[in-house]
This record gives sequence, C-alpha cells and structure tokens, in this order.
Amino acid sequence: MLYAFAGYPIVLRILNFVRPSRKVPDSSPAGRLPSISFILVVHNEESRISRRILNLAESNYAGECELVLVCDGCSDDTASKARAIDPGFPIRILEQIEQRGKAAALNLAAELATGEILIFGDGQQRFAPEAADKLVERLRSTPEAAAVSGCLMIEPSVDRPAAGIDLYWRLEKWIRHEKSKLDSVIGCTGAIYAIRRDDYHPIPKDTLIDDVVVPMSALVRGRRVLFEPSAIAYDPQTFEPLHEKRRKVRTLAGNYQMLFRYPAWLLPWKNRSGWQLISHKYLRLGGPLYLTGCLADSLALASASPFFRFGSRFNTSVTKRVQNMGDKLAKDLRFCECSGCHGKKPKKWTNESNL
Repeated sequence: MLYAFAGYPIVLRILNFVRPSRKVPDSSPAGRLPSISFILVVHNEESRISRRILNLAESNYAGECELVLVCDGCSDDTASKARAIDPGFPIRILEQIEQRGKAAALNLAAELATGEILIFGDGQQRFAPEAADKLVERLRSTPEAAAVSGCLMIEPSVDRPAAGIDLYWRLEKWIRHEKSKLDSVIGCTGAIYAIRRDDYHPIPKDTLIDDVVVPMSALVRGRRVLFEPSAIAYDPQTFEPLHEKRRKVRTLAGNYQMLFRYPAWLLPWKNRSGWQLISHKYLRLGGPLYLTGCLADSLALASASPFFRFGSRFNTSVTKRVQNMGDKLAKDLRFCECSGCHGKKPKKWTNESNL
C-alpha cells in the first residue's frame, strides 16, 4: 500500500533523475499544419452547447478545423441550438435517437471525421484558446507519439469533498508529467486529448473508461502517449457528493472491466508500461483490502503483545476504581435522602471525594 501511494511516484522521479530525459523540441517543425476535428459527445446539453461551441471557435489554431458533434439520445433542443451557432468552421451534427453510450458515439465520430488529428472534449469544460495549438505542436514534434493528453485545471474549492479532489488531481498531474518524461502515460484526460486519426482504433461499445482504453490501445502497439501541461481545459468544478460517487463507481467499474478484458496489458512482454498500469491503477484498487489485512493482523498479534496486556490490566484497574467510586457516591446520596441532611454533604462523602 505504501508503494502504491508513495513509493511509485518516488520510483518515477528517481528513474527520470538517473536516466537521460527525452528532449522536448522547443518548436514544432515548419510546414503545413494538419487538419483537426474537434469531437464532442453530448446528452441533453441544451443549456451549455452554445457556449461550448463558441469556446471552440475562440481557438487560435491556424489550420483547418471542423466540429463533429454527436447528440447521443438527446431529448431536448441540443441539436437545434448547435445548428444556430456559426463558429467559423464546419459543424457536423450526428443525432442518435437512442442513447448508445459514449464509446459507440466516439467510434462513429472518429469514422466520419475528416481531420488528421482528432481532439476529444466534453460539453462541460472549456478549452484555453491555445489548447489545440499545444496538442498539435506536441504531436508534430514527436513522430513516435500517437496521442497527447491535455491538462484539466480544476478551480480551487473550500468544500470538503472538492478540496480532497483538488489535492488528488494535483498529485495525479505530477505523476502523469513524470510518466510522460519517462516514456508514456497510461491514460488521458477525457476532457481534453488528441490522437492521430490513423492511431484511433474502434473500441467495444460498452467501454466505460474510453480515455484510458483508447490511448492504451495505441501504447501496446508500440506508440507513445504524452502529457502536455500547457494544453489546458478548465473545469467549473461542481463537485456534488452524489455526482462524484457515481463518477467514481463508474471509474472503478471501468478499471475492473479493463483488467478482465485486456489481461495481456499487465504482461511486460506484451506491454512495456505494464508495471506502470499495475502500480498506478490496480495496486490502488487493493487499498481497502490492504487496510483490512492490517487490521486483522493487528488484532491477531495484539493478544501476545506485552503492551496489550499492560493496557488491558490498566484499563481493568481504572474501570473498577471508577465503579467503586460511583457505588459509594450513590450510597451517600441515598443516605442524604433518608436522613434529611438538607443538601449538606456527610463527612464520610467529603472524605471519600478526596480520593
């Protein structure tokens, strides 16, 4: 457990310290900019879709752009509101009457997209104007990379559940940065990441954590997956406990689904980053089991410990003394009631109270 939460990040830092770091070019190569396709999968987002499209229109990217918007079983006016917006580049709106899930929608969008690079996002977050530039620049400067994850910036919160997530997310970004320097990250931020269209392979329609399965599929084929901290998406952070519980349950279920669906990804001769997948994902899942085992061992060993025996005898002695004092106090109170001492403490009670 100590390795999963503290040792693994330290190991990454040591490996990056002793190994020559991979040089990140200062600028991308000259030449034609590749075309990009923004891909959004939404469900009943009529209240936010206009702002989201206008946010993408603010992108500084100078190459050709398009937006592929999949309305997955929307029962509101998401599609009509999207058609009313002119962002300055083509919008392709795909309406699915039945909600088929995000994975199926991503497969459809990737198949119909015309961009050389696919940039995935969500309806809730917003991109920084330079986000697309940074993602594409990192891919152009690293030919062996199939995908690059952006950085999700979560607004600070004083709310207790959200404050814990803030801390977790800062640690998570640091780990991703170290893994990217070493070789590859094992998953991307679903709110902002880019992948070359030729490196996108369709995933099963029931996939729960597409932002891990898609880049991992590229990684096991020998490609790299990077992390670019300057490609930023902003999250408004509305961390409601019930919503966070559902999200965490889905993520945990997705990790187990991936474990049983792709067991070969844990094997070092099948996946060069298999040890990172075990360290970062699956050892953490065993946290409750480790704690339960520690508790069971403590209970089993406690009876044989001299400290336990001393504490038990001391506790018994104190308990008996307190009980005796309580019995004497109750006896004196009964004496007052019977003798009519009118609230005056008997001499016996006064002496015993000094014990």
